[in-house]
Amino acid sequence: MRSRQRMFAAVMRLLLKCLRLGRRRRFKLVRQAEQLWQYGHLCLHSLLYNSFTNGDVVLDSLFEPVYWLVDHVTRWFGVVFVALVIGLTSSIVAIVYICLLPLILQTYTPAWICWHLAYGHWNLIMIVFHYYMAITTSPGHPPQAKDDLTGVSICRKCIAPKPARTHHCSICNRCVLKMDHHCPWLNNCVGHYNHRYFFSFCLFMTMGCIYCSISGWEMFRDAYAAIERMKLLEKERLQVAANQTYYQTPPPTFSFHQRAFHKSVVYLWVLCSSVALALGALTLWHAALITRGETSIERHINKKERQRLQKKGKVFRNPYSYGGWDNWKVFLGVDVPRHWLTRVLLPSPHLPHGTGLSWDLPPCVTKQRAPLLAI
Repeated sequence: MRSRQRMFAAVMRLLLKCLRLGRRRRFKLVRQAEQLWQYGHLCLHSLLYNSFTNGDVVLDSLFEPVYWLVDHVTRWFGVVFVALVIGLTSSIVAIVYICLLPLILQTYTPAWICWHLAYGHWNLIMIVFHYYMAITTSPGHPPQAKDDLTGVSICRKCIAPKPARTHHCSICNRCVLKMDHHCPWLNNCVGHYNHRYFFSFCLFMTMGCIYCSISGWEMFRDAYAAIERMKLLEKERLQVAANQTYYQTPPPTFSFHQRAFHKSVVYLWVLCSSVALALGALTLWHAALITRGETSIERHINKKERQRLQKKGKVFRNPYSYGGWDNWKVFLGVDVPRHWLTRVLLPSPHLPHGTGLSWDLPPCVTKQRAPLLAI
């Protein structure tokens, strides 16, 4: 009898405990729902509270989940993009060495052989060096010790002083010195310390693709015509095989080596021509920005500032522009004439001018900078 009472009491205690836990869980869900409602209500009020709120602010707030998704997808797919660049470049180099180089050594004159060997290997070394440096070099970040850091604004995500030309990268989740953009093909930000590597890689990759497209044009035409003949003969062979008699023989078929050779040449020319067009346009765009002494982000900022001052009858002057020629010298790190050879035409790991925290007049600039505003 006592054992039954004890068992009944234990069951009742367990039932009460379950009811108590369920009640606590319900209360917890209700509290979470109330917090989410209060947070959403506060966000809605924040959009209407600020008198400077406009349509751009509302659209940015509405598209914030989309930005978050794009940032995270770009962060994870950066490794895939880098592997894709390395794989495609390696395939082109393999085709050149396996298929085209023996043909060049057999048919070209010694002068043309020396030219192709010298230029091709120099261009390949410059591409590999600058791409490796672009993906492994940190773009530069503000120091963690913020006591001695002079900032022109406060980063609303890092809640820290932000030096001039510094911007926050939502993909890296850090502020980047002289940020240009986040490049998924590098899986890295393009900033103060690797901007030159990024542009040099784009330039030499474009030059290499143009070189392969021009040099392989005749080979591409022959290979394309050979592939069309292959298709035609394959069709005739199938027709003959269907209506074969003792007096008919099927036409000869191409070997696997011949098919692979012609298709590789077509693949090389199509890929190099496509990359030359796309990457060439990007290189010209960045060359124009470098000539004006601004980054991709600063172009949009300067455009708005120019329009704002134009309405007031003033003229905007970029404080970081020293003139087209001097801008290129500062960007490439050319201090003396020999640097055009040792730092531009040859691989060089030299650092850019300045630290990215302050922007003093570089020693290679011959004239003073223009004032920020001119009436």
